[in-house]
Amino acid sequence: MSQGKLTFKGGVHVPEFKELTEKKSIIVAESPQFAYIPLHQHTGAPCEPIVNVGDRVKIGQKIGESSAFVSGSIHASIAGTVKEIKMMYTPTGMKVKCVVIENDGTEEMDDFGTQKSLDELTAQEIIGIIKEKGITGMGGASFPAHVKFSPPKEKPIDTLILNGAECEPYLTSDHRVMLEQPELVVLGLKAVKKALNVEKAYIAVEDNKPDAIEALKKAVDPADGIQVVTLKTKYPQGDEKRVIDAVTGRKVPTGGLPMDVGCVVSNVSTSKAIAEAVLYGKPLYERVVTVTGKGIAEPKNVLARIGTPFGELIRQCGGFSAKPGKIISGGPMMGIAQFTLDAPIIKGSGGILVIPAEDVKEEPVLPCIKCGKCIEVCPSRLQPLFISAYALKNNSEMSDKYFALSCVECGACSFICPAKRPLAESIKNIKKEIIAKRKKS
Repeated sequence: MSQGKLTFKGGVHVPEFKELTEKKSIIVAESPQFAYIPLHQHTGAPCEPIVNVGDRVKIGQKIGESSAFVSGSIHASIAGTVKEIKMMYTPTGMKVKCVVIENDGTEEMDDFGTQKSLDELTAQEIIGIIKEKGITGMGGASFPAHVKFSPPKEKPIDTLILNGAECEPYLTSDHRVMLEQPELVVLGLKAVKKALNVEKAYIAVEDNKPDAIEALKKAVDPADGIQVVTLKTKYPQGDEKRVIDAVTGRKVPTGGLPMDVGCVVSNVSTSKAIAEAVLYGKPLYERVVTVTGKGIAEPKNVLARIGTPFGELIRQCGGFSAKPGKIISGGPMMGIAQFTLDAPIIKGSGGILVIPAEDVKEEPVLPCIKCGKCIEVCPSRLQPLFISAYALKNNSEMSDKYFALSCVECGACSFICPAKRPLAESIKNIKKEIIAKRKKS
């Protein structure tokens, strides 16, 4: 591996806007009066409730589970009474079954049992804890962590990478976790290292976070086989395939997974959650969320309970500073615009971004001028202009031939396009159709 600032070919430099919260320490959000906890917060099968209306639950108590391997348990984030189990929209846009809990104010914790030290745990015990405590990826698609850390025998893993890039504009939740709790981030990495039985591990952080890099270097013992590496700040450096490329030089094949090149990539906040599960038996019922944007009166990094409505966290950050034009779950590049403030925080909620109405401008869409800028910046080395052109004609067959499914939906093509073509949006939509047709056939 080369030294210095590591990077990948392609990508764009986007305005960061991280100054709103990057210097603000994590504060604990108030516990909500009602928690709306979705039973499907992750890639894979949804959970079914194991509680009934009228039951009293404690913080950290399991309230949903699935027999499917690709799934993740769901736990209560507040103590109180189950008032309803109903269908609600989540920040992903999906309508799923949710357990509604009314807070009784006791903050009573469930019994998390007796824990062993990391040295005493076997690899299978570590993976079992990760599964039981509902740990899913906290930086992207919320893939169940126990599945990621259980690769098939024919896909041997020799390299583990902890992703601390956080390249999405505005978001600083991972940054603050690395800066304020580096020991937990490193302990979680050591647990995964043991679970995968790998000798080589890296923590990869972009160079716009020098304080986090320094804190992690102090927390790492070189004898543990862990190296902190510096990435060049560029979007979408946080995409796991770009991280693998930058750190190892390996190229994940089209349609492939990191395990195809002997790598596993995990997020730093996921690592912190794993450490808390191993050390204290703590389930994943809260996470750090960046509430930010020019439309927020007091931007903050808050430790929020899963199931807290967006509107409640915005209220705790001083409310709106101006008439909101867009409220986004996540960041401006890959985030999802919301139509209601009732959407609850889920395990993958890294941020809430509020853009004032005055800054939301509808720019005219012009014909493609074949400038090739979208091809230059595409991190997956695709031809977005052609995929999008076929997608806009609803031609899924030709879009598929141009490898639409290899698109990581980063939005770099739309950002750079001088004609303001809906490249990423149209590709994202046609991917759904391609996947649906493949399943049908």
